[in-house]
Amino acid sequence: MNKQTIVSGIRASGKLHIGNYLGALKQFVELQNQGHNCYFFIADLHGITTPFEPKELSKNTLDVVATYLAAGIDPNKVTFFLQNHILEHATLAWIFNCITPLGELERMTQYKDKAKEHKTSINAGLLTYPTLMAADILIYKPNAVPVGDDQVQHVELSRVVARKFNHRFGKTFPEPQTFMRKPLRIMSLTDPTKKMSKTGDEALLLDDEPKEIHRKLKKATTASVSGKKSPGEENLMLLLSNFGTDEEIRNFMNAQSRGILKYSELKEVLAKDIADYFADFREKKKELLSQPDYLAEVLGQGAKKARTAAQATLTEVKQRIGLL
Repeated sequence: MNKQTIVSGIRASGKLHIGNYLGALKQFVELQNQGHNCYFFIADLHGITTPFEPKELSKNTLDVVATYLAAGIDPNKVTFFLQNHILEHATLAWIFNCITPLGELERMTQYKDKAKEHKTSINAGLLTYPTLMAADILIYKPNAVPVGDDQVQHVELSRVVARKFNHRFGKTFPEPQTFMRKPLRIMSLTDPTKKMSKTGDEALLLDDEPKEIHRKLKKATTASVSGKKSPGEENLMLLLSNFGTDEEIRNFMNAQSRGILKYSELKEVLAKDIADYFADFREKKKELLSQPDYLAEVLGQGAKKARTAAQATLTEVKQRIGLL
């Protein structure tokens, strides 16, 4: 893969779990280390489209910042920043609002789902979420956008917006491609038929202590349904393939194929492997959270770099559409 410009953001909606790490964060570190021009940001403006508490929002934001850095994101190699620190995102989003048909926004699956979930607090931000996301992406003129399955439709809309703008005002934006090098879907520990989320015992949080990891895995559902292959078993084996040693993977795969897999042994091995894997991460994150001034400095430097690129794009856009 040639060097590309890559953009991705994550909402600050609580502590990240092991699915977030394997499905996104680990891959971001790999992309960074391959020398790509990466823009990674915390999507805090998106975070206020659904009910929130101000203190929790700021706390969650710092937690995610520390998580990214502790996991290996290097602010000297990438542009790492808070979305709300770059006002050009919101300005470009408003311009995109003015060229995006209402029907395009109303048909978005995530809007429909969120509107059902938050019936008493449906706001305009939920509806225009995709145009802000298009601005987040296009303002850095990327080639690729790593996203999960639930965001593919939003990236497609950003391509539609880019096409509309280019057709009406002249070639300005590339049409970025969705990109995920190794798509992984880690399932809930308590209900392995659904994707892992950040609530209760269904998730292994990245900063869970060893005892907590052991407790959650011990309770993980492994029973099969109607005689079918156990989705819980498959989920644990997927985790083993990412955190176990080659010998452990061979032994448990052999036991699985022979029908003699012991879940209790698998859970014990997994608990130790995962706890050991994230040991340095846990310590580094604690250290980072104790240094809020350093985190602020990192974000300030990242915003300065991002703003340079964002201002250049916005200036070009304003000239093309006739804004003085």
